[in-house]
Amino acid sequence: MATMVAIACIALTACKKEEFKNPECDIISAWVQGDEYAACFFQPSQMHIDDIPSTTTELVFTVRPASSHRLPVFFTVSEGATVSPASGSVQDFSAGPVTYTVTSEDDAYSRRYTVYMRPPEAPVTISFEHVGTAVQGSSRYHVFCEINANGDTNRIWASGNQGYAITQSNATPEMFPTRSVNDGYVGKGVCLTTKDAGPMGHLMNKPIAAGNLFIGEFNINAVLTNALKSTVFGMPVNKVPTRVEGYYKYMPGAEFTNAQMQVDPNRTDEANIYAVFFRNQDDEGNPVKLYGDNVMTSPCVVMKAQVASLPATAEWTRFEMNFEGGAVDLQLLANYGYSMTLVFSSSKGGDAFEGAIGSMLYIDEVHVTYEN
Repeated sequence: MATMVAIACIALTACKKEEFKNPECDIISAWVQGDEYAACFFQPSQMHIDDIPSTTTELVFTVRPASSHRLPVFFTVSEGATVSPASGSVQDFSAGPVTYTVTSEDDAYSRRYTVYMRPPEAPVTISFEHVGTAVQGSSRYHVFCEINANGDTNRIWASGNQGYAITQSNATPEMFPTRSVNDGYVGKGVCLTTKDAGPMGHLMNKPIAAGNLFIGEFNINAVLTNALKSTVFGMPVNKVPTRVEGYYKYMPGAEFTNAQMQVDPNRTDEANIYAVFFRNQDDEGNPVKLYGDNVMTSPCVVMKAQVASLPATAEWTRFEMNFEGGAVDLQLLANYGYSMTLVFSSSKGGDAFEGAIGSMLYIDEVHVTYEN
């Protein structure tokens, strides 16, 4: 009898273990290691990509233009998951990116990741002509990219559309805060609209979602815990920006409200356009990222540019802003030790969930000037 009980217990334990195999298949971090590969990168911090959002499927390592393209990439993946090609195996990136497949511990799910090795290319002329459609749950929204001189897709742009999709079902791109429009200043343009965040947003005292577009990435993992950490700003550059100019239209919404959705009849919503140039590593060589809560205040910020005023206008109107700030370390600059972000928002107080539902900012034909 005791033997039968023991066998039953073993069987139940085995079934329970099988039942609770992990269904996740994420890459959490990626890195290249080995002194022989360090020369391929401008800085040691560029050999690591950490805190990868669960919705990210493209990983870009910043490498020197003349670097070797045979590199081993190591991964931290979800518990029990496997990755193919194997973590740490040397792959040839000379013909383009390499695709890795992560399979969950229970073998029920898999996800494909595309890993790039390429030098960064600072944006110069931005026309917003290259638009794709992302699918999240049952909703679809627009994503924007640039095309490099060699024809590669450079996904430098991010928006809060991923966060907004959490509150939506069966939403089309036209329903999202950030979308492409066909009637830009020239060809296509971008329309940013301040939206009602829905019941979930109101419950969390985040009642509005300002339309935004910025150079960087959106970390959906932080949306529900610390929304300001979800916007991760910047891309490495080896040039000093001096001026940004472009064209806009702006129509503020009818009623300005605060984070408690209380109407303030004395305030009118404002749009916001600004740029920040900052050190992307600290004095010890650790990587530095800027977020929604420190993008303008971090001690690593070297220069800023901001459009002082964006009057309401239904006609395409030129805007311009100049960078102002401190000195630049030219050796650090040559090694891509600085990053730049460019930010557009339909509500200036959107990070504090203040603004007017219905505010609309259109942007097109943006040009960034750099020092020779």
